[in-house]
Parts: sequence; structure tokens; C-alpha cells
Amino acid sequence: MDLLVNLYSRKMDALGERARAVSATIRVALPPEQHIIKDWVREHFSEYWVSEVSVAMAHQPPGCLIAIVDGQLVGFACYDATARGFFGPTGVSADQRGKGLGLTLFYHTLMTMKAQGYAYAIVGSAGPVDFYVNAAGAMPIPSDQEDIYQGLLRILSRPEDKS
Repeated sequence: MDLLVNLYSRKMDALGERARAVSATIRVALPPEQHIIKDWVREHFSEYWVSEVSVAMAHQPPGCLIAIVDGQLVGFACYDATARGFFGPTGVSADQRGKGLGLTLFYHTLMTMKAQGYAYAIVGSAGPVDFYVNAAGAMPIPSDQEDIYQGLLRILSRPEDKS
């Protein structure tokens, strides 16, 4: 399900307050860090997300924000990767979940999008729908079960999986 977030909603103020309470450095990723971020995303998530990070990093400025705790990469969030106006993918390392980092990355990414002229953000194929609804008042976009990811090529098996 795709969700729509109004970047001018008063909910953004409340989301910002919650984000400011989180101890982490959130910033735009720098191009020389791309290989580090992609390796980290590959290790913790998927090759699909590595592809989206590559696209987001190709923008000027890069469309990828990172979360750093104690000098270590612990999360990322992209925008304008699969399509313009799309938020995501985003992820936080398993040992850092539940500490507000995902919410903080979400907020900072939305504010970056707003500063670049977006009035709305689309959370494409949202995983934790309730998270986005509660955090920012995201609204489901009516659809007939078709979306941008329909027909996405998938790896069914890899040569190393065969005996």
C-alpha cells in the first residue's frame, strides 16, 4: 500500500519534537561514503535497496540521509530513488531499533524533501503502515492493487543455490 504524507501538516511539528529527542547524528550522505553505505545496506537489508541507494546517491545533492551513533552507521533513508517524490527505502540496524532512529530519519528526510520544494511525500509500498500513519498522519492512497513495483524482476534462484 502506498501512503501520502502532507509535508505542511501540523503533524510535522509533533514529529520534529519527537525526532529532536533522539541522540544520533542525521545528515546527508557524502558521495565518498557511497561504497560504505551500499555495503552496509547489502549486509543488513537487500540488493534491491542497494540499487535504490545507488540512484539516490546519484542526485545532487544526494537523496540519502544517514544516522550515525558513536561514529558508526546505524541507519539510512532515501528519497527520489524509485520515483520522484517517493520516501524510502529506509532501515535501521537491528540492535538500534526501538530507539527512535527510524522516526528521526523519516522526519529529517521529509524536511529535506520539503526544503527542495515538495509539498507531499509518497511512502511507496509502505511496510509498517501504522508507523507512518501515527508518526505523520500518512493517508492510504486508493489503488486497485497495482503500483510502481508491479512486475518487478525478482531473483528466483541463484546458481550457488543449485547442487
